[in-house]
Amino acid sequence: QVQLVESGGGLVQPGGSLRLSCAASGSIFSISAMGWYRQTPGKERDLVADISRYGSTYYVDSVKGRFTISRDNAQNTVYLQMNNLKPEDTAVYYCKLSVTGVEVWGQGTLVTVSS
Repeated sequence: QVQLVESGGGLVQPGGSLRLSCAASGSIFSISAMGWYRQTPGKERDLVADISRYGSTYYVDSVKGRFTISRDNAQNTVYLQMNNLKPEDTAVYYCKLSVTGVEVWGQGTLVTVSS
């Protein structure tokens, strides 16, 4: 059974940077699409960025030029480098693994951007 464990969240000042990591167990990581989502209280969980098994990436407009998603198939890990963070980036960030017939979420990691 695949499990995802996120790490790297925390408190950062506006303009600062954080790198989130999501480590996957199991053997299907390399053939899976991976995504980062975020959620604030009372709102839906929204896609932030995703990366295909082939390395193609997508970003929502609000993070383009500031966030970078990448993956290391040898380490079964996907990353989200977040630069120039803004207070509106404050949320719980979740990673998701998707492959035919399988969808797995991590437990989430809190990112707080505040002075």
